[in-house]
Amino acid sequence: MSTRIARKFAELKERDERALVAYITAGDPTPARTPGLVLALERAGADIIELGVPFSDPTADGPVIQRAAERALKAGTTVAGVLEMARRIRQKSQIPLMLFTYLNPVLRYGFERLSIEAKEAGIDGCLLTDLSVEEAGAYVRQMREVGLDTVFLAAPTSTPARLDLVAKYSTGFVYLVSRTGVTGVQEQVSASVAPMVEGLRARTSSPLAVGFGISRREHVEALRPSVDGVIVGSAIVKVIETYGQSPELEERVEELVRDLKQGTRAPEAVNR
Repeated sequence: MSTRIARKFAELKERDERALVAYITAGDPTPARTPGLVLALERAGADIIELGVPFSDPTADGPVIQRAAERALKAGTTVAGVLEMARRIRQKSQIPLMLFTYLNPVLRYGFERLSIEAKEAGIDGCLLTDLSVEEAGAYVRQMREVGLDTVFLAAPTSTPARLDLVAKYSTGFVYLVSRTGVTGVQEQVSASVAPMVEGLRARTSSPLAVGFGISRREHVEALRPSVDGVIVGSAIVKVIETYGQSPELEERVEELVRDLKQGTRAPEAVNR
């Protein structure tokens, strides 16, 4: 199965470049602004977009993304609405798109219905942050049936048995959680990344991308030698929170992401 996500990682590998995976909460500040924000992220160099489906109890997310979910829900964002945003993005862009969501909204929507409609809308993969990988067999089969990637989380606390399942069930890439706890901006990258990278390299040839706490170019540069991609969420969502009502919003988001993207490139490429 070759999805846009897999092709993007392969293309970047040829250039000795790492993927910048950008997360935004779909529907924040409004559903109408999301497609334009995705295009702004792409202009700035983002390689893959995670569209967060807003949920009323986002247990893995820190305060910045929790507030974004509240704003998006207040603006009327639904699962069906996020798929409609994807369709609008697809009218202008072929950037890889992932749904980042919790299990509860998907159970209510239905695995089969979501997989079929997501594929039709142009979604490339899905990450259910609170779905236990030990109980993911039926979900993975359904997603694979329609050709969607399934991304799972590996954490510093993951057991060897769990890492085996994460490696087995993840396609597109494996999401390495840099530390325990919730998402949010951090001062420095956790030292727990290196052992996880080593453990997963022994188990899978899939690309490895690190998220949770990455907010600055120097974080990206520090991770560049050991991983295939970095995932940035709270730092981008914070800019959206700050400038959500401003005509400068897209410009400010581009400014941040353009700087982060520089950190994914080989130093000689940046200095050319």
